[in-house]
Amino acid sequence: MLTTPAGDGLHRPAPDGWWRDAVIYQVYVRSFLDSTGDGIGDLAGVRAGLPYLRKLGVDGIWLSPFYPSPQHDHGYDVADYRDVDPVYGDLAEFDRLVADARRLGLKVLLDIVPNHCSSDHAWFQAALASEPGSDARARFHFQPGRGPDGDEPPNNWHAMFGGPAWSRVTEADGTPGEWYLHLFTPEQPDLNWRDPRVAADFDDTLRFWLDRGIDGFRVDVAAGLFKNPELPDSPDPRADERSRDSVNQLAWNQPEVHDVWRRWRALCEEYTAKDGCDRLLVGEVSVPTPQEHARYIRPDELHQAFFFDLLSAPWRADAFRKSIGDAMYDIVGTGSTTTWVLNNHDQVRSVTRYAGEPGLESSGLGSERARAAALLMLALPGAAYVYQGEELGLPEVVDLPDELLTDPIFRRTGSRSRVRDGCRVPLPWSGPVSPFGFTSGVEGAQPWLPQPEWFAEHSTDRAVADPGSFWHLYREALQLRRSMPQLGSGDMRWLDSPPDVLAFVRGDGLVCAVNFGTSPVEAPVPGTLLLASGPCEGPVLPGSTAAWWITDHVTA
Repeated sequence: MLTTPAGDGLHRPAPDGWWRDAVIYQVYVRSFLDSTGDGIGDLAGVRAGLPYLRKLGVDGIWLSPFYPSPQHDHGYDVADYRDVDPVYGDLAEFDRLVADARRLGLKVLLDIVPNHCSSDHAWFQAALASEPGSDARARFHFQPGRGPDGDEPPNNWHAMFGGPAWSRVTEADGTPGEWYLHLFTPEQPDLNWRDPRVAADFDDTLRFWLDRGIDGFRVDVAAGLFKNPELPDSPDPRADERSRDSVNQLAWNQPEVHDVWRRWRALCEEYTAKDGCDRLLVGEVSVPTPQEHARYIRPDELHQAFFFDLLSAPWRADAFRKSIGDAMYDIVGTGSTTTWVLNNHDQVRSVTRYAGEPGLESSGLGSERARAAALLMLALPGAAYVYQGEELGLPEVVDLPDELLTDPIFRRTGSRSRVRDGCRVPLPWSGPVSPFGFTSGVEGAQPWLPQPEWFAEHSTDRAVADPGSFWHLYREALQLRRSMPQLGSGDMRWLDSPPDVLAFVRGDGLVCAVNFGTSPVEAPVPGTLLLASGPCEGPVLPGSTAAWWITDHVTA
């Protein structure tokens, strides 16, 4: 229960560095809200949903790719970086979206995909029509094959989405020809960032969108771009098969990539100099250690980079404390702030992940833990990103039929183990049956992925009407986060606590504690309860529960 004034929910005026403690809502455009009745979310749907997000209390939105694309990877295969795919709208609709967001005080971030483009991109089509060694092919990684007839790939690299990282082309004369590199799917050829034309063209792309009034970019595969120039065999034949423990170090995290982020940072600073408001670069940086992570957010590179360790931490107090401690130790020296995430469009939803295994959500354990984790994340110093539907407590949809799966990982591997469709099912907005208000205007219209019947329990109208819902927990936490200086620039100190409890203090006397165990424990400090993720009365913290207190009694 919220027991202290939380203000009117309005945002503070954004000073320089607004991003340092911002809470950004990730909009997976395809699944947010459909305004045309074709079953696919669009930019007009996002614009219609902005008041809902403003009421929730986030600071801005990050839009998944909406550029022209054949949709082999739902927009992460970009055919044109400076336009809108007709399925999502057009540039005029985008401009209206930005204008409405600005009026509501919401920042707008775009997803930029610099590591690879679509095989439909004009550059790649020109490369296919050109001869080996041509300038057109120099924008990509074309290589002759190995073996007597060149019928073996140039090296042993694997793609992140399964299979080899190379595909062979047929030359104009009909003969088998060179191979090209694709670290994801054959429809996503990797760009060659050693060609200066690539960097120059992306400069133009960034300026195109910044001139339309956006506030920054989420950078896809920010540790990618450059490959070892010799393209040698990897010593680990399993490398890059979507395992954090088998990353191909020859294809990722090359030193030259930092020059790109310095270039982009300088470009963003040009716009900041005009009006004093920072343009943000936040990177998807998947690297083995927090120390390497910190190199991407040095003062002249990316402003922030997602810290994924918290997302992958097992539900144990010691694991969460180590993850948080490692991030704080390595990132504090960069001048940036940690960027926390518990979910995104590539991960199993929190409720299902914390339940232990799919199908156990009905026990309630996954929901209790997900609520506690959300309250923990929002109490940490730094920024936070919330994936759409997490504020509704949506579980993963785990029983989509094989024939309806669209994820290229499934098509490439035949395995459902890492398929991402389950977290991308369109949101339920209202009503007792599908499409739950997601799509309208056409009778019988159906979402691009089917919604289960139980989505009715998680619709936004029910969540907003229920004071005990996930939605209200997020809203109350966000109100407190904006009204209490301790949760802004206040420092953080760990408190002594039992083995199953994680507790820390922010600034002057705001305490967050999480009970990772199942048995109730004493509250870590006496004080006034501000907010709890579950029932919490008196000086007791139940199992799988997080709470915030204000106290005058803190011993570090």
